[in-house]
Amino acid sequence: MPGEIIRPNPIYMQVADQLAQAIKAGEYEAGSKLPSETELMATYKISRPTARSAVNELRTMGLVESHHGRGSFVRSQAAAKTLIPRTIDRSGQRYSVPELRETETPGVTRIHLLDVHAHLLEQPEQDAADAFSTDHLMTDPDTGTRIALRVIIPMDVASDVPALAETPDADVTDLYAMLVEAGHKLTWREVVTARTPLPDERVTLGLTDASPILITYRVTYGTDDRPLICEELRTAAAMANLVYRITPERAPAKRPRAKN
Repeated sequence: MPGEIIRPNPIYMQVADQLAQAIKAGEYEAGSKLPSETELMATYKISRPTARSAVNELRTMGLVESHHGRGSFVRSQAAAKTLIPRTIDRSGQRYSVPELRETETPGVTRIHLLDVHAHLLEQPEQDAADAFSTDHLMTDPDTGTRIALRVIIPMDVASDVPALAETPDADVTDLYAMLVEAGHKLTWREVVTARTPLPDERVTLGLTDASPILITYRVTYGTDDRPLICEELRTAAAMANLVYRITPERAPAKRPRAKN
């Protein structure tokens, strides 16, 4: 049987790996400037696009940050990351989540549900269902990490639970309480992904480069497993860790086999 063919990593990845090892070994100190693209081209005998891709990979790793017109600089690897607990606790009929310090007054707008939000909330995108969208901005006082939270409430859900329409900018724990009071038994599912930030997200999150952002979509489900609200959290991937408490689900009981 033929052996598996192992292809070497692309050149830009090999260059990025060597630079990453040099950074971790202390050859480039925190705050020091990384060699320019021209210098990398001369050192590694590579093209400019390859040098640029190598630096982009280092940014993705969270090892460097780039400043327009100045170059790329080594990040402090000793800097503490923001830990964002994603647990939900229950006390009686009240649900609570770890608090995040809000730095601005939340803004409420009316939107059409499209793309991922329409999919997660099981709303037909072709009908462009309306929803309340509330934007919250938090900042970790210890690390300076900015965290953006968007809470989306479809209009049909707000119509069924009028308290949601009256205060869509309430804390999520209060939104949960409104849903419970309306008779819903709540469950949650969360999807985590990452991508390159959009220009407005770079401004909101205070990013200096195109390093990826972490995105979580937490959907609250009610009676009959109906999706009710969606919480979209965004923050810099290099500056934060999401922390989850894993609770095992009880396996369904096995039915005894019928005897012949």
